[in-house]
Amino acid sequence: GLGDVYKRQFTRCAMFPKSSGPHSGAKWFVIVNPVAGGGRGLDHFPQISKHLRDAHIRCEPVFTEHKFHATELTVTAVREGYRHIIVVGGDGTLHEVVNGLFIQQEVCPDEVLVAVVAVGTGNDWVRTFGISNRYRHAVQAISEGCSFLQDVGVVSYEEAHYRQNRYMANVAGAGFDAHVVRKLSHLKKKGRKSRWRYTWCLVRNFFRYKSTGVKVWVDGRLVYNNLLLSAAVGICKFNGGGLQQLPEAVADDGMLDLSLIRPVHFWHLLFRFHYLFNGGIYRIRHILQERGSCIRIESSPEISVEVDGELLGETPLEFSILHKAVRIVVGREFYDRQERGECPCEGK
Repeated sequence: GLGDVYKRQFTRCAMFPKSSGPHSGAKWFVIVNPVAGGGRGLDHFPQISKHLRDAHIRCEPVFTEHKFHATELTVTAVREGYRHIIVVGGDGTLHEVVNGLFIQQEVCPDEVLVAVVAVGTGNDWVRTFGISNRYRHAVQAISEGCSFLQDVGVVSYEEAHYRQNRYMANVAGAGFDAHVVRKLSHLKKKGRKSRWRYTWCLVRNFFRYKSTGVKVWVDGRLVYNNLLLSAAVGICKFNGGGLQQLPEAVADDGMLDLSLIRPVHFWHLLFRFHYLFNGGIYRIRHILQERGSCIRIESSPEISVEVDGELLGETPLEFSILHKAVRIVVGREFYDRQERGECPCEGK
C-alpha cells in the first residue's frame, strides 16, 4: 500500500541537522487559515506577521480560500522550491499541510521543515511538543529552530463504497468521538465560539449516543470484541481541546497508541472527569490501553472516523505508521528533554 511506498522512500532520504534555524536565510512559506479559531487566523495575522519580522524570519504568506486549499498550497510551495513551511491555523490546517507533503513528488516529506503558530480552536497538536499558544513564543521556537522527526499515521477508511487513505499528524477518533466532531462542525457553522464548546458537546451528546458492536485487532491479534463507546488512535497525546486520551503516546516510537472506551454510565465518569485532562485516563476501569504498529477496527453497524479533528468516512478502519516521517519545529524544553534522553513526549 501507500505506506510501504513511503517507508521504502524514507530509507533513501537526506536528513536535516537536528537544529535548523532560520539563520541560513531560508525563506518560509506561510500558510494562513483566515477562518481558523472562528476568524482568529485573519484577525491576529498582522500581530503574528510583526513577530516574524521582528525575528528576521523571511516569509511569503498565502491565505487559504477553501477546504483542502492548504494541501494544494503545500504541493505548490514544495514544487517552487520551499523547504520551510509555517502553518498559521489549527489542527485541521496542519492535517492538510501534512497530507500535502505526502502528495507532492519533489522531495521526501521529511526534507521539508514544518512549524506551527496555533490559532485554532483546540490547538491539540502543539501541546505534545511544548509549543506555546502565545504567538511571540511560537515564533521564538521557529527562530531557535529545534527540530524533531515525528511519526505519521496512515488511515484507511470507507467512503461512498471506496477505500480512501489519509495521513494523520495527531489523533484519530472513532465512534462517539467522531459523533461529537460531527455535532461540533454544525455548531461551528452556526458561528458559536467557545473554548469549552467541545466539552459541552461531549456531555450533551453522551446521553444520545448508542454504543456499537466493535472488533479491534492490534498487530493481527484480536484485542476487543464487544460493545464500544469510542476509540482514540494516535501519534500524540491530546485531542478535543486538551483531553489527554492517549497520555502515554510517544511521537517518535514507531507505535500507535490506542484507547478503547467501553460503555460507561455518566455518573461513573462525572467524579473522574479530571482524569481525562490530567493524564490519568487509564485509572478509569472502562478505558483500555493498547499499542501497536497496525490497528484494524470493524463494527456493525458502521461507525464514523475523524482524523486530526476532520470528519472522514466509516469502518472498516486500518491504521499503520510511518516512523519519523515529518520534520517539525518543537519547543526548546521538549527538545532539551529529548537530547537528555528523557521521555521526549511529556505533554504539559
